[in-house]
Amino acid sequence: MSAPGAALLTRQPVPGGGGRSLAMQLLLALISGGYAVGAALGWGSEELAEIMGDFGLSAAALLAAVSCYTYARAIDSRERPAWLLFAFSSLMGACGNAVWGWYEVILGEAVPKPSVADFAFLCFAPPAIVGLLVLAKRPVTRAGWVCLGLDSWLIGGSLLTLSWSLALAHAARTAQSGAPGSVPRAALSLAYPLLDIALVSMVLVLHFRRSEANRSAVNTAIAALALTVLSDALFTSPLLSAEYQSGQLLDAGWFAGSLLLAYAPWGARRIHPDPGTPGLPRADRPVSRPVSRPITGSLPALTPYLAAAVCTLGILYNVVDGRKVDRVVVFTGCTVVLALVIRQGIMLIDNIALTQELAQKENHFRSLVQGSSDVIMIAAPTGTLRYVSPAAAGVYGREAEELIGTELATLIHPYDLGRVVHEVRRFLAAQPAEEPTTRIECRFKSGSGEWLNVESTVNRHQGGLILNSRDVTERVRLQAQLQHSAEHDPLTDLPNRALFTRRVRQALTGRRAGDHSTAVLFIDLDGFKAVNDTIGHQAGDELLIQAAHRLQDSVRAGDTAARLGGDEFAALILGDGSRDRSAREYQVHEIADRLRTTLSQPYRIAGSEVRVAASIGVAFADPGITPSDLMRNADLAMYRAKAGGKDRVELYAPQMQAEVVRKAELAGRLRTALHDGEFALLHQPVVSLATGEVTAVAAQARWRSAQGILFTPAEFLRVAEYSEGAAAGPDGRGGLPGGTPTRAAELGRWLLDEAVGQAAERHRIGHDVPVAVRMSAQRLLDLGPAAAGGAVPLGSVEALLNRHGLPSGALVIELADSDPRVPFDELERRLAALRRLGVLIALDGFGSGYAAISALRRLPVDILKLDRGLVEGVVESARLHKITAGLLRIANDLGMQSVADGVDLPEQVMALRAMGCTHGQGAAFSGPLDEYRLRRALVRGTFPVPGGSAQPALAGGSSGGSMAIRRGSHNETPVPPA
Repeated sequence: MSAPGAALLTRQPVPGGGGRSLAMQLLLALISGGYAVGAALGWGSEELAEIMGDFGLSAAALLAAVSCYTYARAIDSRERPAWLLFAFSSLMGACGNAVWGWYEVILGEAVPKPSVADFAFLCFAPPAIVGLLVLAKRPVTRAGWVCLGLDSWLIGGSLLTLSWSLALAHAARTAQSGAPGSVPRAALSLAYPLLDIALVSMVLVLHFRRSEANRSAVNTAIAALALTVLSDALFTSPLLSAEYQSGQLLDAGWFAGSLLLAYAPWGARRIHPDPGTPGLPRADRPVSRPVSRPITGSLPALTPYLAAAVCTLGILYNVVDGRKVDRVVVFTGCTVVLALVIRQGIMLIDNIALTQELAQKENHFRSLVQGSSDVIMIAAPTGTLRYVSPAAAGVYGREAEELIGTELATLIHPYDLGRVVHEVRRFLAAQPAEEPTTRIECRFKSGSGEWLNVESTVNRHQGGLILNSRDVTERVRLQAQLQHSAEHDPLTDLPNRALFTRRVRQALTGRRAGDHSTAVLFIDLDGFKAVNDTIGHQAGDELLIQAAHRLQDSVRAGDTAARLGGDEFAALILGDGSRDRSAREYQVHEIADRLRTTLSQPYRIAGSEVRVAASIGVAFADPGITPSDLMRNADLAMYRAKAGGKDRVELYAPQMQAEVVRKAELAGRLRTALHDGEFALLHQPVVSLATGEVTAVAAQARWRSAQGILFTPAEFLRVAEYSEGAAAGPDGRGGLPGGTPTRAAELGRWLLDEAVGQAAERHRIGHDVPVAVRMSAQRLLDLGPAAAGGAVPLGSVEALLNRHGLPSGALVIELADSDPRVPFDELERRLAALRRLGVLIALDGFGSGYAAISALRRLPVDILKLDRGLVEGVVESARLHKITAGLLRIANDLGMQSVADGVDLPEQVMALRAMGCTHGQGAAFSGPLDEYRLRRALVRGTFPVPGGSAQPALAGGSSGGSMAIRRGSHNETPVPPA
């Protein structure tokens, strides 16, 4: 057998806990040996010999009685009556020896025959016999009870025949002689051996029918009783009975038997564990059931024949000695033969029934084994297969006969053999009751040479193993496929976010824990959404697949490329152990830039070239950083790259996180700013460039936080959009570009409501100037009647005009550059409905967006509001001067009024007026004013115009209504800008 095969089934020794039991056995042997030596030497004096021979035996028997009684009180099982009977039997022996000592030691007289001691000795055997019957394994059938009785008689009758032939016949003839006192003595001399014969018979029967429970204690008790019976037999024999005196060597047998009975219940290892320690293994339970020896296993079957042989020897002794065969011998021998015949008849009938039943069960189990789809194999203790079921041909592709005789270790994959050997050894060393089976999964060699995944249920079998095996190759493949699907992106087959996160965690732990040159790259494809919107999602998927292939081909073999979702990818660049941080940053930056260039190359999709760019953020594994923090840092760096112009690489810096924290704190304060009254509404006058007259006011919101910081609309709207994006997802990218975030929409509703309410209040006191409120196209549509199923929303323009009573022509809606996704048809209908209510429409930021010309062509616009970018350089730049002049000419040709935003210098006022611009707002006239200063400015009515009043070069019409208002008094003091 090979070394792996021998190791597979080698049983490991289990350390036992028999140290205490061994010490008690040595003590018992020492005391018994000391007593035997003393008895052999005569104890040094006749008086001491009598004391030790009488009271010493009484003390030993009394110790056995107390021990058995105490043990019987301590247990709660069917064994208790047996140990109580053993205690009573030992007590009778103690009383008999005590009476014997009373006569010999105390009174100095010979013990009379018969005496009380003889009565006590005769009471020793019956309780012991009944106790042995209680401990015997009870038969389950009537035939079993009959066989038990017959076996007892076979043993007892054979022993009686032999004993009668040797000694008991002489005692019986003495009783018939009629000598004075001979009858009681003869009866007593017959009673002792007869009871001993009965006790020996029960000892032998119990030896072959003993119960499995507490076997060690029972065996020790049987040995103690057998030693006592042997001493009794020697005492009653003709050779020793006439010359026996107390204190002789024969007393050592009785003494040792009593001590052995006292030791039996306590010194022997018990099967039942201590209830206080339920987890401990049973001390005397073997690791595996030993293989029974043939001779020992056959003794119960040979018992009747051995008994008949003993009976025959008794009869032959009489014949050979020339004596006349005694009638007792003949009668006993005949009954023994008759009992043997009856027993054999019962056993023959029982064997026939068992044979039939065994044949039926064998056929049943053979059908189950041969018809099972699992392969059943039996391995010998040497590791060789002794049986293989026919299912092996279908499962392993090998015939069962071919596998029989093969070493099991040669069929297991070498990589799995060590694990299998370890599991088998552990299983064989475990307690069978605690772990009856185990399960092993390994690769098994098939007939075609392929390795199959096999799952086996393993059981113990006569020192070997029974394996119930099945092919689970398909299940293992399916599990591997499911595992791959759970950890990889279905479109690109790259690792997904979960697997990438685990790889990052592995890179930051273990042997790479101290390598801080590991880097994570977050990659976002710029312009990918436009690909989806223009040529379709299928083309977008193809672009992602090609980008994944490029990314996978660009990283090293040990690095990881992953798709996190959408158009976002990531790469894990493992460190090289470099301690030069700047050199490593330069190296990784070059890798990232090379990736950016590769991903930005044109993609060939559906016969056409598609271009996207890549923004990459890089973060390094600083000491003590967690995987989530490292990935967050790379994400922040990637968004910094997108904010910095896209198509670039950005390394993470700690201030990026500080900026995110600051924005988050500011967004948190912004959530409660409206409810806490931290927002204020200011108005900036819109002035006629020709006359300086205030023709309208533009509503603007300001946020003065609780910390005293004043934020402009551009600042706090960016914070609002950030808060919406951060609330939408853990990566901070949940905002809707171009849409109306919830926080910005809430601010817009507040601004419109406050502006209309304050304008209505000013109209009631005589300041009839329109108020201009800036709104996005999407917001204007959301507040329309169509959004509410035809009903007018509470926050809509119509509802606010009705609620506050603002007259017609007193509200100007400044329409911001429209989102390309906003439908122009709906927006045109919405603006037309507002114009019918007398609301003026201004196109805000004209000249800054590509959609401005289209909006000017299709939408009903009354006022054209030039962007601040066109006004700032109108004096210095001749090119910008021509562009602005052209736009103003278009507005005048269309009959629109024009308003220039950001007019801060007198030179700009004169230049715009010369170009034909009709109105302007900015620091050249006044900054945003609170309500008190605004009313003072409206009372004054005009602002000084640089260069004096003049008529515009191009007279503009008023197709949609005039912004001119009634002039006020000129006696008020001018209001300086706020």
